[in-house]
Amino acid sequence: MTEQAISPLRRRMIEDMTIRKFAQKTQHDYVQRVKDFASYLNRSPDTANPEDVRGFQLHLESSGAGVPKINTTISALRFFFNVTLDRPDLSRHLSTMHEPRKVPVVLSPEEVARFLEAAPGIKYKAAFSVAYGAGLRVSEVAALKVCDIDSKRMMLRVEQGKSLPPRRRGVARIATRCFPRRCLNFCATGTASRGRKVGCSRARTQPTR
Repeated sequence: MTEQAISPLRRRMIEDMTIRKFAQKTQHDYVQRVKDFASYLNRSPDTANPEDVRGFQLHLESSGAGVPKINTTISALRFFFNVTLDRPDLSRHLSTMHEPRKVPVVLSPEEVARFLEAAPGIKYKAAFSVAYGAGLRVSEVAALKVCDIDSKRMMLRVEQGKSLPPRRRGVARIATRCFPRRCLNFCATGTASRGRKVGCSRARTQPTR
């Protein structure tokens, strides 16, 4: 989108998010959710009233939108109303939805070994071992660098990961994660430690300042 195509209201919202150092993906998602609201209104979102906000939430529910999308939309509109428009009276009519937490499926060591053996190559086996052994997301594994691996203490340094503890004022989103030695050995040599299965145990998180 060119600079000429961006409306002053959208530009102001983007600037507000940039000031607060929102990630690019978050900025994109928030803009899209406000755009959806404007499409529902068929007019500029800064002209919305409480009934419009209520009707849009009913529209999301009736259209079959999932809980994650609804909650992202609510967060985007709350930011838009509170910060960009300075209209906290509208955000009071927004309600997030509770999504029941699902019990994760825990694989047995044998199942983990079969999973790793099915990987198409050594690069994927190493990535899968790190992801499962340290409890990381795909984006966190992809962002790892050699300098993030502390082989002496068997720790990994993870920055700005989604699986890290919630951000607190004045505390960076950086954490160290226990890294099983068998995973490090596998990443270095491509083979599991002698006398041990390829499977890795789940790790615990140790947040740091």
